[in-house]
Amino acid sequence: MPKPGPHIHPDIKKQIIERIRSGEPVPKLAEEHGVSKATIYHWLSKDATAPTSSLEIGKLKRENQTLLEIIGRLTVELSAEKKKTVGY
Repeated sequence: MPKPGPHIHPDIKKQIIERIRSGEPVPKLAEEHGVSKATIYHWLSKDATAPTSSLEIGKLKRENQTLLEIIGRLTVELSAEKKKTVGY
C-alpha cells in the first residue's frame, strides 16, 4: 500500500499550478513544497480536464482577436515593404 504524502491545502495546490503556468519549473516547486514531481503533474492533468470558465474563454477570445489584428498589421507592412524593394 502506498505511503500517503503530506496533505496540501487546495489553495496551495492552486498557487502551485498558477506558478507553473507562469513559467516556474515543476522540480523547483515540488522541492519547495515537499511533494513529488509526479504529484504535481497529476494535479496538472486533473486541472487540464476541468471545464474552462466563461471568463477564461472571454479572455482568450479577446487575446486571440488582438493577436489577429497584430498579424494583419504586420502582413500589410511586410507587403508594403516588399513592394518598395521590388519597385512596384
